[in-house]
Amino acid sequence: SKRKRSVLNGEQLRLSAVLVPLLTINGEYNILLIRRSQLVEHHKGEISFPGGVCEKDDGGFEKTALREALEEVGIQPRDVLVLGMVDDMETVSTRYRVTPVVGVIPYPYSFTLCASEVDELITIPVSHLLDEINEREEPVVREGKTYTGFVYHYKNYVIWGATARILQNFLTLWKAIRPLDDTGSSLL
Repeated sequence: SKRKRSVLNGEQLRLSAVLVPLLTINGEYNILLIRRSQLVEHHKGEISFPGGVCEKDDGGFEKTALREALEEVGIQPRDVLVLGMVDDMETVSTRYRVTPVVGVIPYPYSFTLCASEVDELITIPVSHLLDEINEREEPVVREGKTYTGFVYHYKNYVIWGATARILQNFLTLWKAIRPLDDTGSSLL
């Protein structure tokens, strides 16, 4: 689907898309995230989903998310079972409108990281994210500015900003279908 540029507080937002990759490790669903390199223009060192700016030739948000996942972490589009999209999210500091595309990928997988964009892959069990002790509202100080919002903690990682808001929306949907299977493992 194609959308026109969005406007927030009178400013145009750049359209972008991310892939929210789900994979199964030892019988449990996990979400794959990346730690961005220090070489990228925006969000240096932050935890995010693979993704980026929509290009004219992409032909839609799903194709943008798949192209970016291929470029950043080597996930072949043919290996992604796209489930759908969750609510768009605006980034406050960098002025993007992000469309999250949820897809299941096989695991184990031969990932290929783009060193100029990605420093590390992180897999987090969905069950960890569903545990309310790991989600809380707290301030994050970044480049001299303080942002307050929902934050997720996993090991030594702090997930905040648009990525945390995307996770929160995704997990709300996950909980809505979870009564079908208390283990959370029958999404498909």
